[in-house]
Amino acid sequence: MFKEGLLKGKKILVTGGGTGLGKEMASAYARLGAETVICGRRLGVLQETAKEIEGETGSRCTPIACDIRVAEAIEDMVTRVWNEGPLTGLVNNAAGNFISRTKDLSPRGFDAIANIVFHGTFYMTLAVGKRWIADGSKGSIVNILTTWVWNGSPYTVPSAMSKAGVNVMGQSLAVEWGPHGIRVNSICPGAFPTEGMSARLNPGQGAKAYSDMSANPLGRVGQMEELTNLATFLMADGCEYLTGQTIAIDGAQYQASGGNFSRMASLTDADWENIRGMIKATNDKDKARRAV
Repeated sequence: MFKEGLLKGKKILVTGGGTGLGKEMASAYARLGAETVICGRRLGVLQETAKEIEGETGSRCTPIACDIRVAEAIEDMVTRVWNEGPLTGLVNNAAGNFISRTKDLSPRGFDAIANIVFHGTFYMTLAVGKRWIADGSKGSIVNILTTWVWNGSPYTVPSAMSKAGVNVMGQSLAVEWGPHGIRVNSICPGAFPTEGMSARLNPGQGAKAYSDMSANPLGRVGQMEELTNLATFLMADGCEYLTGQTIAIDGAQYQASGGNFSRMASLTDADWENIRGMIKATNDKDKARRAV
């Protein structure tokens, strides 16, 4: 779809770039000639991904361990990146989410999501944006959101609230930072299954979670290439007049059914208890991986 070397000369940082959608986007940018930086909390995973991207594309990929919940950690990372050459693009992809009845949430559970999605995304955006402004450089920011920013989503309230806030941030900064040549756009992916998303939003279902896509007008899940094509278009030169926009790529699922978790209203107390157990097991497994 894109000409070879389209992103040559670009340097793009992807948060949460070691796995899932972040890895796919970083790989797509690298294939088109961009230098990439990927960050996340698990350095080992990032290093494996960076090695894979460099081996497949020949483009440089730098892995940096960074907890974006911590503003100081972001400042240290972005300073390191800038010392080796400024960024031209930022993808705010890092996120956290899990299914829960809101009445069962603790403040700690709420913060676990909001600190990554809401606070972390702002910290990242500010750290990069203020350097572009100081340097007099143009830049492009792409936020990865969900269609819940328009209609909310029961059982994922912390994520829906946080991503709605990021959506408004993008619209606000598109105006405030537009005079500096900084563009801000957002993507709302529909069903693009990844291991992490499936474990927390469809616990225990595995591949069955997306076996019935009859409620989607296109009758299928999204293909990663379709998402990365959109992410590339927003990052490339040639559409500089496009900013402040939030674009859904979900096969019209949002228009057809709302695209959220309202279907879970019929679950019983026992169902929710089972879900909590499966999510806890997934979280414990992730903690064990980070400890290695």
